[in-house]
Amino acid sequence: MTGAVTSAIDKSALTEIYITDALPSRAPRAADPGREKRAILDLAATMADNPAEVLPRFVSLAMEITGSTSAGLSLYETDNDAPVFRWRHLHGLLAPFENATTPRDDSPCGVTLDQNRTVLAHHPEQIYDWISAENLIIPEVLLQPLYIGSTEPLGTLWVVAPEEGYFDPGHARITAELAGFAGQALKMIRAEERLQSALSDQEMLTMEMSHRLKNLFAVTDGMIRGSARAAESVQAMADSLSGRLHALASAHALVRRQAPRAGDSARHTDLNDLIGAIVEVHDPEGSRFALQGESVVCGDQATTALALVVHELATNATKYGALSGPAGRVAVHWSMDGENLSLTWVEQGGPPLRGTPGRKGFGTALIARTIEGQLRGRLDLDWTGDGLRMRASIPQARLQS
Repeated sequence: MTGAVTSAIDKSALTEIYITDALPSRAPRAADPGREKRAILDLAATMADNPAEVLPRFVSLAMEITGSTSAGLSLYETDNDAPVFRWRHLHGLLAPFENATTPRDDSPCGVTLDQNRTVLAHHPEQIYDWISAENLIIPEVLLQPLYIGSTEPLGTLWVVAPEEGYFDPGHARITAELAGFAGQALKMIRAEERLQSALSDQEMLTMEMSHRLKNLFAVTDGMIRGSARAAESVQAMADSLSGRLHALASAHALVRRQAPRAGDSARHTDLNDLIGAIVEVHDPEGSRFALQGESVVCGDQATTALALVVHELATNATKYGALSGPAGRVAVHWSMDGENLSLTWVEQGGPPLRGTPGRKGFGTALIARTIEGQLRGRLDLDWTGDGLRMRASIPQARLQS
């Protein structure tokens, strides 16, 4: 049963095979309402205690109540090149064919969904090659359409008779009732699965937020302590700390804007967007920075780290370097060099410098600690007569963390 479509079947052959209209004329066997009630209660108990076992138990009860030799579900799948039915939860003689597939438009199951009613077929192996190829003899098969709710087709429930002329209106009624119950049960199961998935996503987001807040508090604590040691006054401390917090806020906003939907794991920020957002604060008109670089993906941690680095560089340039005078400019360039990001910051046109500063402030220490410590990169700072030249090399693996 590979699902290969056979040649077209003429209507006269279909009329001989499908004998649903004969069902009403058959004398029904004596019903056993107590047995049927117990079957429904059994399904309800299974649904409450072990929802994953509802479908297998559903098929088992259908076979038991109807006295069939085999029973199963043909679940409708549309994600293939051609739609198929997949046989699942088989009981009885056809159990060895568990997980086999049959063609949607060349099977009694397809006819059942097309007619959206109970279907009775007599010796279908006479016209379906994929049945006769397995040397199967099917005296009669009774099929019920199976829906989730009332509109979404799940497939069919089918039961195989031990002999010709076996099925009657009572069998059709009880299998239809079981199919309706199973459809509602499946609707509840899927709703529960969606709820559990949403709760799992929410828990993951909560854990992630807790982790990010802990990191943010740690970074903020370090900035407060460093700013306090380096500041010459309370106002100076407030100004430097405020700028660093704004840089963190900008980085966080970028991550939120580009974050995927709940349940997905990848979060990233493009380095061009990150640098542009940070330097815009220091150059609202966009005339003093020249940014050039390829698209480079940065993860959450690298985004926060690089936001602080770029902010410190821009702040120092504004206070002491190229941007402290009207003619100063800054060129920022980045590119991937093998497995590493190469990032350069070059200041020009600022006030003359007299070599490397005698004392490194907190901002410079923060840059070094971030590049060399947190990002495991290499850093070279060169205070030339024209302005600061920074070169950094950062492993790609650290960028995407």
